[in-house]
Amino acid sequence: MESARETTERIERETLSPFATLSAETKGRARPEAPCELRTAFQRDRDRIIHCKAFRRLKHKTQVFLSPESDHYRTRLTHTLEVAQIARTIARALRLNEDLTEAIALGHDLGHTPFGHAGERALNDCVPGGFSHYEQSVRVCEQLERDGLGLNLTAEVLDGILHHTKGEQASTLEGRVVRISDRVAYINHDIDDAIRGGIIRDDDIPAELTVGLGATKSERINTMVLSVVRNSDSDIRMDPHTFSLFDALHRFLYDAVYLNPAAKYEECKVDGIVQGLYHYFVEHPQSMLHEYARVCALEGPRRAAADYVSGMTDHFAIQTYTDLFIPKSWDI
Repeated sequence: MESARETTERIERETLSPFATLSAETKGRARPEAPCELRTAFQRDRDRIIHCKAFRRLKHKTQVFLSPESDHYRTRLTHTLEVAQIARTIARALRLNEDLTEAIALGHDLGHTPFGHAGERALNDCVPGGFSHYEQSVRVCEQLERDGLGLNLTAEVLDGILHHTKGEQASTLEGRVVRISDRVAYINHDIDDAIRGGIIRDDDIPAELTVGLGATKSERINTMVLSVVRNSDSDIRMDPHTFSLFDALHRFLYDAVYLNPAAKYEECKVDGIVQGLYHYFVEHPQSMLHEYARVCALEGPRRAAADYVSGMTDHFAIQTYTDLFIPKSWDI
């Protein structure tokens, strides 16, 4: 009698696209494990990511707007969930492996810094060899979670996380779905947040983009997702016309929002906080949480400080900086 996992694996073989990645044919884990009776390898990866500490911290990490007052602005966690939803929709429509897609999407930003890409740039400027959140996300999964044991994820999930934003494409179509879904998600929700924050207005979006992609966030996402589904087979792509509009919308967002002083006026303070914390902990490694002592002993204080600071939430980074560098009032 086949187990629940074996039933799922059989259904995958019978129903998924020839281009899909089958759970039963995973390249495996760095440390071999006995199969789960209930879950496929990719389902186990998804569950491990959801239950890890780095995933929980995403709820208090900035997406674009630093320390927004309203409850309705995106955080790194809500961005991750939106990416997962878009990616699952595409994967299901293309009959790709939805579990693998979801695991990659949920794990793709685990290594992101506090204060969004401003924090990433600040660390990149001072960490020897540079810093990138996608490489750090893999490091979190392989070396930092579970007190150094890592999550022991499958090779396919790690590959998708590593290649979700720049450089080479992921080796699986599921990883490539996450890559394009990440862009679809942040372009549209960053516009939504910018309108909510009064940075731009609906009618600031060029008319040709509104006509071609849609007048609302939902319409634009639907147009983009439909284009991906209708034009993908052995690779993941949009039709050329929709992609050109998609690219133009990103350029508009970059100029109107990402470089807008009204949205970015607090970012000038990020370098001081992030780099100040990094240099402090390089010089005082004993002040880091005990779990980074192992990293410090094996790889040195610079690597440990980069891991520690990049893992902080926005609030924890601000509070730690305040405790270390801001004089306290003297209560007499």
